[in-house]
Amino acid sequence: MNHAPTFLGLDLGTSALKAVLVDEAQRVLASAEIPLDTQRPRPLWSEQDPDTWWDAAVAALAALRAQAPDAYAATRAIGLSGQMHGATLLDAGDRPIRPAILWNDGRAHEEAASLAAGHPGLAATVGVKPMPGLGAPKLAWLARHEPEAFARIRTVLLPKDYLRLRLCGERATDMSDAAGTWWLDQARRDWCDAALAAGGLDRARMPRLVEGTEPTGVVRPAIAAQLGLTEGVIVAGGGGDVAAGAVGLGAVDEGAAFVSLGTSAQIFVASAAYRAAPDALVHAFCHCVPQRWFAMAAMLNGASVLAWAARLLGLSVADALAAAAREPDGPSRVLFLPYLAGERTPHDDPHARGVLVGLDTDGGPGAVMRAVLDGLVLSMVDGRDALAGAGVAVPGAGLIGGGARSAFLARLLASALDAPLTRYSGGEAGPAVGAARLGRIAATGASVAEIATPPPILDVTAPDPALRDAYAERLPRWRALYRALREEFRR
Repeated sequence: MNHAPTFLGLDLGTSALKAVLVDEAQRVLASAEIPLDTQRPRPLWSEQDPDTWWDAAVAALAALRAQAPDAYAATRAIGLSGQMHGATLLDAGDRPIRPAILWNDGRAHEEAASLAAGHPGLAATVGVKPMPGLGAPKLAWLARHEPEAFARIRTVLLPKDYLRLRLCGERATDMSDAAGTWWLDQARRDWCDAALAAGGLDRARMPRLVEGTEPTGVVRPAIAAQLGLTEGVIVAGGGGDVAAGAVGLGAVDEGAAFVSLGTSAQIFVASAAYRAAPDALVHAFCHCVPQRWFAMAAMLNGASVLAWAARLLGLSVADALAAAAREPDGPSRVLFLPYLAGERTPHDDPHARGVLVGLDTDGGPGAVMRAVLDGLVLSMVDGRDALAGAGVAVPGAGLIGGGARSAFLARLLASALDAPLTRYSGGEAGPAVGAARLGRIAATGASVAEIATPPPILDVTAPDPALRDAYAERLPRWRALYRALREEFRR
């Protein structure tokens, strides 16, 4: 039976690979999620085996095929999205040399400081000061600590681009994912030779650069047969997860903003021009669509903090949130720093860790979970204020990611940020949907304006004035706690 064309989106997250199948009416016809494991063999380390990404992609596509076989067989293009910053290092045979070093890995803090001291002028070109989770410091760490592995590197890829290589044999990346390496000249949308040289690399070991809306190749016949796809399926450039999520929400024009609460958290504001603000610890990166950029506050701890707290309390996330909602309204008396994986904006501190202060015998699971929620939303206020320091306002925003499922969290966050937040139908799958949209543009030549439209609105949460004021009153004490413990974290 003939079926109208469909488009696949693959989002390679940190905790799971998500896949969606989308039709020409932008309806999600099938979806799948395959969990992924992260290895932490040493303090500050965070790694994954790239081959597990491919295994997860194969499993996710099999699930889509089982759910909607006719629609799956009509796939015309695949768009890719994924966790940014991961150093995926391949040898001359395109095989991983070692596990990929992820975005939340903090081992390269000394190398980041050395790059900052030795090349102070590059941050304005590459969009951000060097931080441990970015590609350049991690490769400098590798050259210093694993020189044999460094010498074998033929290609440096981003995580999603390893899936591209397996699908179509092409070594390529899009502008938004390349933006997070510390090697991209953001304004010129080209590799920065000076930044590459600072880490002992050159263009020969870099993938070719494409816009996220461009085709990069077609699925190889043997792989198409393995996956049950027809021959000639296009693989689009795609985007880093944040940029692809923006396409899923239609956030591509000047001032369009959203908050993403996935494993990590971001506040994203699209721009029609490149505006660097490295001193504010704001990331100024290329978007995955042509002639667009974005400013971003990047926090390393998002909804993953809620999952951690729920496990600690022996509850499901839903039950832990419900217990927190039963607590008296207003911030908890207990203070929580949510820095379980260190922090980027605004501290650039891989040593920072989570802290609960003020526990007493009256506090039960609900009080602890409420403190965790408060710490998370106050960290987002730090992100908002960092953007404000760079001249970027956030008067209102979309809300996507796993954390967007909770209306209670949306209320706390809207109040703390003093900005209305819009939740969308299917917003938790934003990057995968955005990837499918990029695939459609690459396959059909449709315009970004035509395809990257906002999805249906689920609800809009306005700030609660009383809660807003209570968070504003609590903020100085909460910030003082980090300052008091900063040197202790380093010890």
